Amino acid sequence: MFIIKYKKFFVSLSVLLVAGSIAAISAFGLPLGIDFKGGALTEVAYTTERPTVEVLTAEIKTLNFGEAALQPTGDTGYFIKTRALSETEREQLLATISSGTTGTATLKSYTSIGPSVGHELTRKMILAIIFVALAIILFIAYAFRNVTRPVSSWKYGFIAIVTLIHDIMIPIGVFAILARSYGAEVDTLFVVAILTVLGLSISDTIVVFDRIRENIRVTKYATFAETVGHSLKEVITRSINTSATVIMVLLALFFFGPSTTRVFALMMTAGMFFGAYSSIFLASPLLVYVEQWQKGKK
Repeated sequence: MFIIKYKKFFVSLSVLLVAGSIAAISAFGLPLGIDFKGGALTEVAYTTERPTVEVLTAEIKTLNFGEAALQPTGDTGYFIKTRALSETEREQLLATISSGTTGTATLKSYTSIGPSVGHELTRKMILAIIFVALAIILFIAYAFRNVTRPVSSWKYGFIAIVTLIHDIMIPIGVFAILARSYGAEVDTLFVVAILTVLGLSISDTIVVFDRIRENIRVTKYATFAETVGHSLKEVITRSINTSATVIMVLLALFFFGPSTTRVFALMMTAGMFFGAYSSIFLASPLLVYVEQWQKGKK
């Protein structure tokens, strides 16, 4: 199959994409939201047409509350993220954004999160990702425990983890660009997106690996590369169709859903697209590379 024939190109493309994501993360960073660093989230709604972000930001700056991030919600509302505010400061904020130049705003909700809670969420996020990765390795090692030739089961698990790193690094790189361009911040939805991408991506990879395992038992192909190529022919349509249907739903959520979930939908779209890509164009070629490397050592 052409994927195996041009495996060097596809693997190189993945390396470039991951390198680009790392560069974006290094250059732009991943700004933490109040879920992780603590602060206040104030939701307001305007009785008439809401002012622009630029006008409202200029008004809030006069209060000297430090950095404030605004996110539109619904047709007339805003989420305003600031440091923790006292009762007096909260009243000052509401009075300022309800001045004659901006229109009348009403307070819908106010949430305050302390730094200790943010640190605990950060710790739990890291632990969740580590435990998911370990569980995936153990599951693949068990599921492919009878595979000993020409590539052993633990190497399937190692390649699966490589593809998972690929699948989460690229959406995180996309998020870093969104953070720079649109002020997106790392919040609980970000963690949900990463964990969901991990689960959906590995399921696609396991389907491909399982087809390769079944065809190895048949042993009707001359080389391992041919076995992998024919296995890809059998599952590529299924993988693309499954991912495409999910991506269509996510794009609908991005274009027609609430503004609060748009970054989440875009991250999930990138994760699903590159998750399907890695299962077909990265994981399988890497298996062939490992097999060829083993033959070269003998």
